[in-house]
Amino acid sequence: MNDKNLNISKSKKNIFTDNNEIVGLAKNNSARLLNTCRSVFPTFFDNLKQINPDLKKSELIFCVYLKLDFSTKEIALYTFVTPKAIQNRKNRIRKKLNIASDVDIYKWFDEL
Repeated sequence: MNDKNLNISKSKKNIFTDNNEIVGLAKNNSARLLNTCRSVFPTFFDNLKQINPDLKKSELIFCVYLKLDFSTKEIALYTFVTPKAIQNRKNRIRKKLNIASDVDIYKWFDEL
């Protein structure tokens, strides 16, 4: 049964990260990224809103980058900010979503 759950979990992430349109929008820091993700993956945003309904648009977009499993350097490159700023954003998102510091944030988003 655990193998089945593991495969389901992997397939969910693959669906999200294998969506070339979303990855392309993220890499281009497109204004359409959030709306496209909301229409394709509404349960992801519903789950985030259940945890913290006060997340801002910019925080939701940042969550998409984390869900896409982009590294700190990649996110910095695509969003035109420094890696240090991305690390600070990760820490703020951890606080807002109550993610413990010992939990891998990418794994947490993968399981969301």
